[in-house]
Order: sequence, then C-alpha cells, then structure tokens
Amino acid sequence: MPKTLSEIKKALDSNLGKRLMLKANGGRRKTIERSGILAETYPAVFVVELDQDENAFERVSYSYADILTETVQITFYEDTSRNVALS
Repeated sequence: MPKTLSEIKKALDSNLGKRLMLKANGGRRKTIERSGILAETYPAVFVVELDQDENAFERVSYSYADILTETVQITFYEDTSRNVALS
C-alpha cells in the first residue's frame, strides 16, 4: 500500500489505460461503486472514464489524497484471475 502522494501517483501512472473498480465514500454511510478505465493522471488528480452503460456521466476525477485517506479504493483488473488493489 503506497504511503505518500507521490507513491500513489507513480502506482497510478504505471496502470494508465487499465480497467478498474472504484469504491468511493458517498457520505451518510453510502458507498458508490463504479467501473471504468484509468484515463489520465495530473499532478494533483486522476481521471477515470466510466462505463457508459452503468453511469449517467462520462468521467470522474479524484485526488491522490482521496486514496491516501481511504475515501476512495481502487482495484485494477489485470486479467480474470488476478486483481491488484490500491487502497
């Protein structure tokens, strides 16, 4: 599990273009689950392009601090037999 913002960014940079499952804290005891592809990383945020058949909007962005504080949890799907979790 990465412990600094720069380690989180490096881990996400190495997974650009991969499919993922994202779990985010929606507030008031709600958890939001979305699937999509890690599209871009920027100095302070990363962008996920969501699957259109499941979501009302195309893209979401989160900060690396969201992963550090465990507000957002990401699981990358490398193949059908193995998952890599980043949280």
